[in-house]
Amino acid sequence: MGILSRFKDIMSANINALLDKCEDPAKMIDEYMRKLMDQLAEVKKETSAVMAEEKRAKRALDENSEQIKKYEDLAKKALTAGNEEDAKVFIAKKQSYDAKTATLTETYEAAKANSDKMRQMHDKLTKDIQELQSRREQIKAKTAVAKTQQRLNDLAGNVDKTSDVMAAFDRMEAKADNMLDKAEAMSELNESAADPADKLEKKYTDASDASVESELEKMKAEMGLS
Repeated sequence: MGILSRFKDIMSANINALLDKCEDPAKMIDEYMRKLMDQLAEVKKETSAVMAEEKRAKRALDENSEQIKKYEDLAKKALTAGNEEDAKVFIAKKQSYDAKTATLTETYEAAKANSDKMRQMHDKLTKDIQELQSRREQIKAKTAVAKTQQRLNDLAGNVDKTSDVMAAFDRMEAKADNMLDKAEAMSELNESAADPADKLEKKYTDASDASVESELEKMKAEMGLS
C-alpha cells in the first residue's frame, strides 16, 4: 500500500536525532513541530481511510456469512417440508456465497493488517510529538541560556581588552612623570647656573638704598621736619 511506504520514515523517525542536527535548536524546533503536525494530520486522514476499508471488508464478509446461513436454513426447511428440489436451489445459492468466502476473508485480513499498521504509525507519531512538546520549552530554555552565556563570553573578551588600554595609560602616565621630572631638574640646574655677581649686586644695591633712607630720616629730624 502506497501510504505505508510513504510513511515508513515516520515510523523510524528519531526526534532526538533530528534535534541534534539543528544549528539553532530554539529556532528549528518550531519548524520540526510544524512538519510533524502536518505529517500527523496526513497520517490521521490516511488512517481513517484505511480503517474505513477494513470496516467495509468486514461488513462484506459478515454479510456473505449471513447469506450462507440464510440459504442453509432455507435448504433445511425445504428438506423438512419434503421439497428436495427447492432444497437444491437453496444449496446452490449457498454455494455461490461459499465461493466468495475465501476472497472476502483474504481481503478483510489484508485490510485489517493495513489498518493495524496505520494505527501503529499514528500512535508512534503522536507519541513522538507529545515527547517533543514536553521537551520543547526545556530545549528553548537551554538554548536561551547558552546564547546568554555566549554573550557574556563575548563581553568578557571585550573587558579583557581594556587591560591593554590600562597598560597603555600607565605607560603614558609614566612617560609624563618622567618628562615632568626632567623639566623640574632642568629648572633647578638653570637656577644653580645663575651668575653669583647678580645676587651680590642685588644685596648691596638693597643695602645702599637702606643707607640713603636712613640718612634721609636723620636729616629730616635735624631740620625738625620729621
